[in-house]
Amino acid sequence: MNSMNPASAISLDETLQPVSTASGQPRRYGDFATFPEALDYAAQGEAGFNIYSGKGVLLEALPYKVLRQQAVDTALRLLGMGLQPGDHVAIVAESDGDFARIFFGCQYAGLVAAPLPLPVAFGGKEAYLKTLRDMITSAQASAVIIPQIIEGWTDEIVTGLGLVFAGPPTELMARPVPDMPLPDIQPENLSYLQFSSGSTRFPMGVCVSHRSGMANVSSIARNGLQVKETGDRCVSWLPLYHDMGLVGFFLTPMTCQLSVDLLPTREFARRPHVWLDLISRNRGTIAYSPSFGYELCARRPASEGLDLSCWRVAGIGGDMIRAHILDEFAERFAPAGFSPKAFVASYGMAEATLAISFAPLDTGIETDTVDLPALESTGIARPPANAETPSRTFVICGKVLPGHELEVRNSYGRVLSDREVGTIYVRGPSLMSGYFRMPEESSKTLDTDNWLNTGDLGYMLNEQIVVTGRAKDLIIINGRNIWPQDLEWSAETHIPVLRSRDVAVFSLEKGDHEEIVALIQCRASATDTREKLKAEAASLFRRLHGVEVSVVLVPPHALPQTSSGKLTRAKARTMYLSGAFEQQSEVA
Repeated sequence: MNSMNPASAISLDETLQPVSTASGQPRRYGDFATFPEALDYAAQGEAGFNIYSGKGVLLEALPYKVLRQQAVDTALRLLGMGLQPGDHVAIVAESDGDFARIFFGCQYAGLVAAPLPLPVAFGGKEAYLKTLRDMITSAQASAVIIPQIIEGWTDEIVTGLGLVFAGPPTELMARPVPDMPLPDIQPENLSYLQFSSGSTRFPMGVCVSHRSGMANVSSIARNGLQVKETGDRCVSWLPLYHDMGLVGFFLTPMTCQLSVDLLPTREFARRPHVWLDLISRNRGTIAYSPSFGYELCARRPASEGLDLSCWRVAGIGGDMIRAHILDEFAERFAPAGFSPKAFVASYGMAEATLAISFAPLDTGIETDTVDLPALESTGIARPPANAETPSRTFVICGKVLPGHELEVRNSYGRVLSDREVGTIYVRGPSLMSGYFRMPEESSKTLDTDNWLNTGDLGYMLNEQIVVTGRAKDLIIINGRNIWPQDLEWSAETHIPVLRSRDVAVFSLEKGDHEEIVALIQCRASATDTREKLKAEAASLFRRLHGVEVSVVLVPPHALPQTSSGKLTRAKARTMYLSGAFEQQSEVA
């Protein structure tokens, strides 16, 4: 699968060593005008990317100095085939050196990169191909790069799209390097399109300029992660087609001259401990995951001899943060030297490039427990009256990044006080300029004062943001505001056979009332076991939340997820309404 240019790449052999942690140059924290300028500087040092297999075998060591020359050559090849600065290049993003060469080649060529997802599962080939073709069309791509793993699908992906180029990296790298000048890249130029993964509508391309991208990575490095002058190293399995992987563990490290160990996303679920092994082996200090990644690691047998004492920033983001999962992880790996104080909660989204807020470092997860009936009936997140009061615990996600502003507003636009739940708005230099070629959607999300409506609900607490859920997911029953994740977490926490992401809850309009439906993944085939699970779940929802819920059992792996591993309730609801689960399940 290694399709490097053999003339300039470091070959795979028994003597291959990972790129060192030390860059050997004065640290700069993303204070550059453009990404090519940042790579020009990083290329003067010794840091770079290390590409590993899913089993933890080093496949390629790619110092930034080598990457820069390869990226320049790739830029010239792209321009030499007739692409013009400003054209868009879709890159189906494998976590490898080819992606790095092509992405940064686009940056030097003035082309707009559009990273696209690999299939989450090959069983959904037709749906994946349709989504990919729609994304290529939406991005108005002039060329598409398709990695070897799905190279056989090329004709099905690109037929009829009228592209200048469509093929694997090997074909691109085999083209001659023309002798021609590279364009002058300006901060206001578009750098890339980031397709948001969790939209109920068709995923939209977020427009990220060099200026907004640099504003975010600089704040992440300097203020959020507080990257040290020496000693920091990143380890990541996160997808490069998602904002947390692309910005957090591809662009940010390069702009502050950090080395990164990259694992293939598609193999993480099978071998999650390879991630921990690499942190231990290479003395990684910064690594992130959604909650489910920590859960996978805690549930699987651990490798012998792990030493996680080096891990100073164990970040959590990409989904609602589940504190109990992190507690289990910390307890499981305490003997390996992991400190719970390394946990760092954060909040962000592609529309803000990536990060919006970070919790303070070296404090671990801080939570706020609130009176659940009061939250649902009044929208006030006040502490419980006593130990018997039903409660909900939220993770505190820190202060907004410097140079940015954050407000929580009610439906009339009034800025709310501490503990009043409303919609979260953010403003600052990291924001997107809009969705690509979607002015109506852009104007719904960004107002004339450049405030971004995040679509998230939350409340302020001592200048820190607490996120309570997505506004579009909120269930309103008899004047109560019910968060679907409350019901999901209750089932997954209190029913031993259930795991995280086994439950999807949503509501349906039934005449003059709403019906709550819970889709639950069931691994049992015996009728009595299945009936017991349905009855137990319905009783649990009734007892803990005071609501009637229709429970539907679905097969394992049936609930849809986004490219970043988040449960997508909207798609689950659509599948349910279309009858996708009817032959496997019955409503309790």
